[in-house]
Amino acid sequence: MAVDRSRLVDAAFLRVLEESPAARTRADLETPLASGSALDGRTFLELFESQVVARHLDFAARDLKRLNQGFYTIGSSGHEGNVVAGRLVRETDPAFLHYRSGALMVERARQRPGSTQVFDVLLSLVAASDDPVSGGRHKVFGAPEQWVPPQTSTIASHLPKAVGAAFAIERARVLGVALPIPEDSIVLASFGDASANHNVSQGAFNAASWCAFQHLPLPVIFLCEDNGIGISVRTPAGWIARRMAAQPGFHYVAGDGLDLASAYAAAEEAVQVCRTRRKPVFLHLRTIRMLGHAGSDVETEYRTREDIEAVEALDPLLAGARRAIALGLATAEELRALYEGTRARVAAAAVEAARRPKLVTREAVMESLAPRDEAAIATEAARMPRAVQDSASVADARARHMAVLINRVLEETLAKDPATLLFGEDVAKKGGVYHVTTGLAEKFGEGRVFNTLLDETTILGLAGGAAHLGFVSIPEIQYLAYLHNAEDQLRGEACSLQFFSRGAFKNPMVVRIAGLGYQKGFGGHFHNDNSTAVLRDIPGLLVAVPSRGDEAVRLFRTLHAAARVSGAVSVFLEPIALYMTKDLHAEGDGLWQAAYPAAGESALIGRGAVHAEGAGADLAIMTYGNGVWMALRVARRLARQLGLSVRVTDLRWLRPLDETLIVEESARAGRVLLVDEGRRSGGVHESLAAVLLKELANVMPVVGTVAGADCYIPLGAAANLILPAEEEIEAAARTLLAQPARRSR
Repeated sequence: MAVDRSRLVDAAFLRVLEESPAARTRADLETPLASGSALDGRTFLELFESQVVARHLDFAARDLKRLNQGFYTIGSSGHEGNVVAGRLVRETDPAFLHYRSGALMVERARQRPGSTQVFDVLLSLVAASDDPVSGGRHKVFGAPEQWVPPQTSTIASHLPKAVGAAFAIERARVLGVALPIPEDSIVLASFGDASANHNVSQGAFNAASWCAFQHLPLPVIFLCEDNGIGISVRTPAGWIARRMAAQPGFHYVAGDGLDLASAYAAAEEAVQVCRTRRKPVFLHLRTIRMLGHAGSDVETEYRTREDIEAVEALDPLLAGARRAIALGLATAEELRALYEGTRARVAAAAVEAARRPKLVTREAVMESLAPRDEAAIATEAARMPRAVQDSASVADARARHMAVLINRVLEETLAKDPATLLFGEDVAKKGGVYHVTTGLAEKFGEGRVFNTLLDETTILGLAGGAAHLGFVSIPEIQYLAYLHNAEDQLRGEACSLQFFSRGAFKNPMVVRIAGLGYQKGFGGHFHNDNSTAVLRDIPGLLVAVPSRGDEAVRLFRTLHAAARVSGAVSVFLEPIALYMTKDLHAEGDGLWQAAYPAAGESALIGRGAVHAEGAGADLAIMTYGNGVWMALRVARRLARQLGLSVRVTDLRWLRPLDETLIVEESARAGRVLLVDEGRRSGGVHESLAAVLLKELANVMPVVGTVAGADCYIPLGAAANLILPAEEEIEAAARTLLAQPARRSR
């Protein structure tokens, strides 16, 4: 059985108090502890008190776990030196925090009278639905009123959006957009030394350095709490300092988190430089990790007992107590009273927290996932200022292809909402790879339409960080295949935020992604990616796929409105092969062009559309994107050659699916063909089939499927061997039509 080190650490602190000699004289608490230092005795004792509170919260977490009442034991013991950032960084400075920032949070709460930070943490530990931050969904540090968005235990994936928030502070000032925080605010992001090696961290550092190198203001402090070990893997001595002190454009400052005076001086310099010089600062704080990685971690499996004891001897609370006594700031008896009084207060609060109710229904758990006000979204989507409505681009009634109409709806959106930004690789002067954003940078300036460095993680992190400060971002991911290396910025950060904050924080954005297959003359699997499963698997994400230009406009209006009104995170998946498509049935017919939809026209979230060939319903084809164009061509031929009626359902939304329309159309026809240009495994057709099986199990229609192969898409004409072909759709449709229909009504 593993030794409970928390009890040994507790006893060691009390023993130091017992053995400490009395100070010769009482110190003046208003006097700085050292010449030139701003740290006086009173501040020292307040910081020490916050450290003690954080320590007892760690003890309480383990006690609750032993009683099977708590569910989280990753603590802050040994990291309490981060308390200085809680004092010196304002509560209006956005803070994206490490899961070991307990003392920092306790001290930050001092800035807000009446804060219930201690009880809030305990409610979080026991997963109580009363937890004011996550509502019992996870143990998080968070405080909406103090600009601390909740973070779960991801590997520093919050750093890119910290960079984004810092960027947004400066961009708002340049654009004259009102901020919800003071203009001289800075951003704090804390993390561990092991996480500093993660690619997402390196991407954030690189993006910050890239900005600084170009003299773009970026007021962010990267606070590295360096304890020298990541779970069981040691960080090489000197690695973080050598790596980060040389980062171009950074101001590097180091402090000893085991010594309050040293940590305070370093943090003071970091904040002063960041706030006045508006540049990235790397605050390197030495810490130790006590009590293992978490309560379940048996350190003796990878550390000797002597090593563990040597680390515990460096306990910052021991050093703080000794210094307070030696300087005459407090007596051992006073510190013991503080320590035991805090223990009793935290323990009593833990008993009360454990009594609080828990989440007990699926509906309650999902309540904060992605709440939407449908009426308000429709109103915002229909809102069109007269100046925008009368603009030449919007008023142009000529039928045009999808790329042109998407360009126009982007122009409309930027004109309508001054707090909307559009950015990505090549989107400014070049106008994007497919020229969809042509002219927008000239019309709105490169303060609002701008190029980014070639890093999708940074692009999405920038969108998330800017969203925290009131912007709606339209980031472009150049190809769907390029999303995969950055998907966690959607899954783990943007879409999870409302869920873990009970809707208090939002990341409104509309992510434009060029994707899907059938691109001619240019391709390979990077430029013809048909993997929609990666998007449909993200909880709360809206995914819309237009098939024609006018539908693209209506869908985009709704997505932007959902972001602005409800904080929705969405993906607008633009079929590359349909960007320039003008004709449908015959060359020159122009039937796949459309006029720009009138002001007020938008799309309802999760509502598909039906196109009919003939008056009856002999076959229902369910599809989206390129599949709509192919299915309509097939439907026309079947109607004319066989005299049969085919109804084509354009899903338009891959999340959420229009289950009502799917069931109605399937039941009406009695024969259903699912056409999915995505892959056979994980494709949309699997969800369609599941809906039919659930809702029409008693009279299941005849169902067929045409889907892409489980394969990467090759270059050239060979791509057509992998993707669904129009001839394949027609053959499958004829096979179904040869079978008796099974209609439920």
